[in-house]
Amino acid sequence: MYNAIDISKYIVSKCITDGQPISNLQLQKILYYIQKDFLQRGELAFSDDIEAWQFGPVVPNVYYHYCGFGAMPISISKATFSVAPSDVIFIDKIIEEKRKLNPWDMVAETHKDGGAWAEIYKNGLGNHQIIPTELIKAVG
Repeated sequence: MYNAIDISKYIVSKCITDGQPISNLQLQKILYYIQKDFLQRGELAFSDDIEAWQFGPVVPNVYYHYCGFGAMPISISKATFSVAPSDVIFIDKIIEEKRKLNPWDMVAETHKDGGAWAEIYKNGLGNHQIIPTELIKAVG
């Protein structure tokens, strides 16, 4: 298991290296998909909480780490983080698939009715509430 900051450093570094930098909004959704896919194979990608925010699932400490970029692509990666070779192919597939999507399409996808975010957010009543990993695993 990793921590979300370390995985985010890997994601940001990979995207910059590939010439396809991503925004904080995109990063948040990619982290969510990584966690969801790890959970579906019976593992946690990271132990950090994911919360239901207005624009979808957010890992708060990662959000605040990169919030200085606003809505712009994150263009500086001061540190890289190594991902175990057994996880690289799995994680890279998610990154490469999701970074192609329009960020607002990812927001819509994570906002789907019956999904984990919608179950917690409840039209703002659950704003900034933790989305339990069991719920993410069960309904995505």
